[in-house]
Amino acid sequence: MVTNVGTIDRALRIIVGIGLLSLVFVGPQTLWGWLGLIPLVTAFLGFCPAYTLFGIRTCPVQPGSKG
Repeated sequence: MVTNVGTIDRALRIIVGIGLLSLVFVGPQTLWGWLGLIPLVTAFLGFCPAYTLFGIRTCPVQPGSKG
């Protein structure tokens, strides 16, 4: 699996993921907060399937790699 999520993008995904996930436990206590797992997982893996579909890449190209 090729990394396509950059450092700043990862940090933002973690913040948004934790924010959404907190909706399950505090605030309106809605089940929609479980959607926060998606940005958290993609941040920790460094790979976003949607970015692959649209050809987006927010991480810098690694030396010696094609692409």
